Amino acid sequence: MARVPLSKIVGAILGGWREDLARVALTLSIPLLLTLWLYTLLRHKTWKGTFPLPPGPRGLPLVGNLPFLRPNLHRCFSEYARTYGPIFNLRLGNKLFIVVSSPSIAKEVYKENDIIFSNHDQPIAAGVVSYNGSNLVRCPYGPTWRMLRRVFVNELLNSRSLDACYGLRRRVVRRMARDLYSKNGAAIDVGEAAFATTLNLLASMLWGGELWWETIGTEFRRAVVETVELMGRRNISDFFPFLARFDLQGVEREIKERVSWLDRVYEALIEERARLDGAEEEEGGEKGEERKDLLSILLRIRNDGDAAEVPLTDANLKGLIMDLMVGGTNTISTTVEWIMAELMHRPDIDQRARQELAAVVGGPDTAVEESHIPRLKYLRAVIKEVLRLHPVVPLLVPRVPSEPCVLSGGYLIPAGARVVTNVWAIHTDPGLWDSPAEFRPERFLNEGSGAEFRYFPFGAGLRRCAGLPLVERMLPLVVATLLHAFEWRVPEGVELDLCERPRITLTKERPVLAIPIPRFSNPDIYG
Repeated sequence: MARVPLSKIVGAILGGWREDLARVALTLSIPLLLTLWLYTLLRHKTWKGTFPLPPGPRGLPLVGNLPFLRPNLHRCFSEYARTYGPIFNLRLGNKLFIVVSSPSIAKEVYKENDIIFSNHDQPIAAGVVSYNGSNLVRCPYGPTWRMLRRVFVNELLNSRSLDACYGLRRRVVRRMARDLYSKNGAAIDVGEAAFATTLNLLASMLWGGELWWETIGTEFRRAVVETVELMGRRNISDFFPFLARFDLQGVEREIKERVSWLDRVYEALIEERARLDGAEEEEGGEKGEERKDLLSILLRIRNDGDAAEVPLTDANLKGLIMDLMVGGTNTISTTVEWIMAELMHRPDIDQRARQELAAVVGGPDTAVEESHIPRLKYLRAVIKEVLRLHPVVPLLVPRVPSEPCVLSGGYLIPAGARVVTNVWAIHTDPGLWDSPAEFRPERFLNEGSGAEFRYFPFGAGLRRCAGLPLVERMLPLVVATLLHAFEWRVPEGVELDLCERPRITLTKERPVLAIPIPRFSNPDIYG
């Protein structure tokens, strides 16, 4: 019998990674692989001790369950849960993953044992974007994280700061409406328009919008989009850490290039803002009025760091900027795109949302204001229903327990395991929701109903999305403006679908292309 090269065997096992794994086979020796495999098995047995791991499918030597994963992991994991139960284990490479798919177990993770599960996983790409764990999302739980959380929530996104920025939000959303009004029947990419609007808003909030934004906006947007794409790419080195030095897929190299460019922008903006703040302080005297943009607030906190128990470093400062610019833009634009797609698929729901807007906002002489949003109950139910069916991160950022923990059923979760919550599976569980596959905003009109942890698209516990207050103000304003000011028509020959793109974020496979038709003759409504 002819001998088959090892590189072909490994490549066939891992499908899409054939070329990368062929290089692995050439780089590594069989004895080393066997040694690592035996070590993993022995460590697995020591983990078990008195309590067993959750059940799960058997995998192959070395690669575990990696070859059997399909692109849409939230759906793949949901099928596994139907076979192995609401908590199961997978070995992906030499890392252990525990997947949770029920509200009761999620409650144990996010509420009853929140401190133990308070650290986030940090893949290679996320480590680069977070300045090696210096931002809020990836910082290990402890004094530095608590300082960052306090700065982000109490200083940057508190009610007073958000109220002060309303004029900026209003101006940016009006500019979006004006740009759409000028399209004269041309089709636009709805998600791209929402992304640009959100990015313009965050830039204005951070540094006032006057600092070079007109010249760098397009390139900045491209860098952010490519950074998000790279963070969602499955990286072999994350599952086989001993391969990280080789960067076989080039993920680390590529994301370092994007982050390096963004970092240079941040450095220049920080330097310019510090110069302007210094000049204004000299002109106004020691008690001159402080600037209110978020970058000035961050610089003030950094400069006062000597008196703080945990100072805000330059890496922390840039990490918080990255949290806002990358996380905020992706969350809002992705959700807007799904909302518009669902409404264009369901004219009856679209019509009801428009009737509510007409009743609350008024006719052709009135534009949507934030003060209208609390009374738009049906529109807010539409947004919640979209986030139920299409949560931005369907598998919440994996938690890494700091110590072993035994959950209900007597299952051991070892320290260092990756605990993934399939929030999409919980949101679409027929045992929790009536007709879960149907798009029915009415289910959220009675907001007090439902079991705890049956709906949490932005996570829960200590590491819940800290940017939620901004999302809750910006998202309804953008959607309400798009619906109130325009009718939306699908271009001839364009197919509108609800297909998902297999990434870490739940984006549409095809962008929503639609023609905005102005509903009112009064041009003042459009900025």
